[in-house]
Amino acid sequence: MPPSEVARLGRGGLTGLDEITGTEGFAAPGAGGRRRVAISSYLTGWLAGHWAEATEGVSTSGVSLVVLGSVGRGDAGPRSDLDVVILHDDRSRSAAELRTLADRLLYPLWDSGAKIDHSVRTLAQCREVASGDLTAAIGLLDLAHVAGDPEVSASVRACLHHDWRKAARTRLPSLLESLRVRHARYDELAQSIEPDLKESRGGLRDVTVIQALVAAWLADQPHGRLEDATDLLLDVRDAVHVVSGRGRTRLTRDLHDDVAALLGYPDRDALLTATSDAGRTVAYALDATMRRAGQAQRARTLRVGPRQARLTPLGYGFYENDGELVVGPRGLPDRPTTALRCAVTAARAGVPISPVTLGSLSRLDQDLGEPWSAEARGLWVDLLASGGGLFAVWEGLDQVGLISSWLPEWSAVRSRPQRSPIHRHTVDRHLLETVVEAGRLMRTVARPDLLLIAALLHDIGKVSGAEDHSEVGAAIAQTVLERMGYEEHDIRIVVAAVAEHLTLMELATKHDPSDTETVAQAYAVVQQDPLLAEILIALSEADARAAGPTSWSRARAALFGTLVAGLKRRLGPVVPDDVGALLSGEALPAEEIAAGAARGSGEASDAYPRLDEATRERVRAGVPLIGVEPQGSGYRIDVVEPDRARLFADCASALASSGLTVRGAVIRTLDDLAVNTWIVDSPAGAPDLDRVRRALERLARGAAPVRAARRTRQGERPAPVVLVHPDPARASIVLDVRCQDRTGLLADLGYAIARSGFEIRSAHVRTYAGQARDVLLVRPVGGAGTSAGVEALLDSVAAACR
Repeated sequence: MPPSEVARLGRGGLTGLDEITGTEGFAAPGAGGRRRVAISSYLTGWLAGHWAEATEGVSTSGVSLVVLGSVGRGDAGPRSDLDVVILHDDRSRSAAELRTLADRLLYPLWDSGAKIDHSVRTLAQCREVASGDLTAAIGLLDLAHVAGDPEVSASVRACLHHDWRKAARTRLPSLLESLRVRHARYDELAQSIEPDLKESRGGLRDVTVIQALVAAWLADQPHGRLEDATDLLLDVRDAVHVVSGRGRTRLTRDLHDDVAALLGYPDRDALLTATSDAGRTVAYALDATMRRAGQAQRARTLRVGPRQARLTPLGYGFYENDGELVVGPRGLPDRPTTALRCAVTAARAGVPISPVTLGSLSRLDQDLGEPWSAEARGLWVDLLASGGGLFAVWEGLDQVGLISSWLPEWSAVRSRPQRSPIHRHTVDRHLLETVVEAGRLMRTVARPDLLLIAALLHDIGKVSGAEDHSEVGAAIAQTVLERMGYEEHDIRIVVAAVAEHLTLMELATKHDPSDTETVAQAYAVVQQDPLLAEILIALSEADARAAGPTSWSRARAALFGTLVAGLKRRLGPVVPDDVGALLSGEALPAEEIAAGAARGSGEASDAYPRLDEATRERVRAGVPLIGVEPQGSGYRIDVVEPDRARLFADCASALASSGLTVRGAVIRTLDDLAVNTWIVDSPAGAPDLDRVRRALERLARGAAPVRAARRTRQGERPAPVVLVHPDPARASIVLDVRCQDRTGLLADLGYAIARSGFEIRSAHVRTYAGQARDVLLVRPVGGAGTSAGVEALLDSVAAACR
């Protein structure tokens, strides 16, 4: 800038900012970035002009003026504060001369009305401040020269950056703690109706943290969406400055309409949606950058010689490496369900998907078609059933557009604000919170998959312009479930649950829940359908818990409990269809079990292997029949052997020890032969039948079963549920076992039943949303059928489920 222009700015005050920060063209494309550069340049020139006047006739060798903060970064807003530092080399000026210089510079600045933070420091003092104050250390990285001796400014900047790079690894724990404290105080930008654009999680200060980690060479600079998100948050901050006339960073309710109008949004909700989306992008980038920094720190600390990645197999070609899911050496399988499989694997392991892997997934053809395959439906509900691991994985998928490609309706509620005081989250986050809450109630319903789908879609109708979101949502749910390929009965249940998801709670809290008329209304709402009643009860509770403590207070929970108790009495004893089938002596076909396991091909097949008399004789002679055929993304394994004690448990153990995960099964005794059909997943490839056969032979000879390794799961797990349905006609009982599915579960159940003095006569085994639903017809052997024997059986089965 020419000296004459510098001098003019020094004398002219800040009046020139009015022209730069005017509202004309405020929301034009690219206007925000140009405006911030112009403001920063103007303020720098203005400071330089005052410096020129303060140092007129005096040598500036060994002393300089620098600026920090938004002006230093070049993104100053209309009302941004000024943070200036007079640097000196501690040799060229006496203390008195420095005080005089500071007075001559600062008093005119204060007289202009500018809000200015200032200090006078040497290089050593800057380093001392940076070493003792993490926030100051990060702020000093933005130091920018304004006037005076440029060598002083450059040397201080270079030294501070060097110190930061050298110490950043050891300061990472402190940085993490500072983030935790600040985020706890200012909440999450994306989930707040009145977000602090600077301090909230996902705000502008987090962007400076990312830049600081990049400057420390601990992570690469994120690009693309982060830059766009940062620009948007800066645009909103600028509008807040203009509308409020102050240097505020909180977007309070009273500013929503005016800020939205200034930035060209159609309404205040559109403004908050865009702001929330930007905050999510920043928060996601911060998390990824912090993981990269942590990985770099561990690599530097632990490395002895060339570093090799430590890959922990997670199955299906995926691995955990440094706290993230990555793809193995063979790359990604070219299947439409690859991304879903990856997501389920990551969420169950409790780790996010690495950004590189997400980028690769987003470039694959992941069109699930219409209708979806049984495999895709099963993976979808498995993802929903993953508990707390769902959030990070879902966010990664959402950031790269995969969620909206599978569920286009999601875009209309993505980051959409909720202004009701009872809600603490945006619509989409509330839906996920409800899914996780519903996951804790899966054992209370016969079809947990339908409960989770209903939880995900219950507020999908909260789109712009919707008058009754329940009614709108029910229509959307109908479309979604038809596209996913659900059966008509299942669609009816979910659509009804979405349409009525508020009704039971309203009946409980706005009427007398103990009144027979209120119970009658609830009975009509559930359409006299026990399954719909189960799902609607669980959904109502999950929705209230997810909304916040106001919606699920002790008083409201008690009222709801009273209504539910009355409704259950009105419904009477409930016998699920599969339990009824065993009680009546019927057997479900194998393909129906496969569909229930969410891994079926959808093609018709014989329920059981056809056995001619010659084959039967070979089996009776001790040659078991074992066959396998593909079934969707899994396999169907048929095992025929002479019936004997513990055969069910031995078969399940042989499959588990061979690395197979049972998703469904039909167990039946035909004459003196046990005919078992198993639907399995095989993460390592096609099943090795020879291995299964050898395992069965060892077990038949009395060898001890090989216990399958149990993978530790994330978060709390609800207690298993074991329901009992007597079958007096056959002196048997049916056990309805509901618990977390895991490798080896069926073997443990089978051995527990055998040890308790019972034998399994038939069984229907299914897996819904990661939950085992095992219905077992068992008969006592000897004197085990007493009341005490049944109680011991139930205790043993419950223990085996854990």
